[in-house]
Amino acid sequence: MKIAVINPNTTASMTATIADAARRVAHAGTEIVAITSSMGPVSIEGYYDEVFAVPGLLVEIAKAEREGAQAIVIACFDDTGLDAARALAGIPVIGICEAALSAASFIAQRFSVVTTMERSRLPVEHLVHRYGMGSRCKVRAADVPVLSLEDPNSNARDRLRSEISAALKDDRAEAIVLGCAGMADLTASLRQEFGVPVIDGVAAAVKQAESLVAQGLSTAKRGAYATPVSKTYHGDLARFSPAAMGV
Repeated sequence: MKIAVINPNTTASMTATIADAARRVAHAGTEIVAITSSMGPVSIEGYYDEVFAVPGLLVEIAKAEREGAQAIVIACFDDTGLDAARALAGIPVIGICEAALSAASFIAQRFSVVTTMERSRLPVEHLVHRYGMGSRCKVRAADVPVLSLEDPNSNARDRLRSEISAALKDDRAEAIVLGCAGMADLTASLRQEFGVPVIDGVAAAVKQAESLVAQGLSTAKRGAYATPVSKTYHGDLARFSPAAMGV
């Protein structure tokens, strides 16, 4: 099967990290196509960035489906544009936050998400409640910029480890969910260091996407995720009308 893993920010080096995480867990018969958005912010840190990441994401989803992808993974822990993507696509679309929280719920009663910036904490908390995990999950922010995770001279990884330690002690967390796709390469080392399950949403989403495709399941196309109504869009957004997007 063919799964497109889309990074909705425009930083190609982060896409490479995401692709490695996806390919490590994918079945031997699964082709992972890793895609960097061609427009939008270099990182997604808060509501404003998220909104402007969605158009580029939708363009890449439409293209990936035309080119034969059987499922889509949105590789941002904000589950950027997830509802719009499910309405657009005729194939399953998985957000890494929803996938990671689901995986955590199978193996722990209490778990904590450790994300990047404080401004990202509340959006992630909203997702935790949306996905029904509010009584089991707490969200923490290491207060590090997303792109600092790629800088070996920053203290981002030390701050992440410090926040994980606090989650295990103060939240009584039994497992840790990494709240950023850019943390995917740290999963194995953090599991070894802390001796608890550490969940990467990219890996979780890939396995869930494989399962849906294998079962012949896709997003329901009645009600909330019905195909967008054909209508005219004006101005700079004309290219995003349903007809222009091929739906």
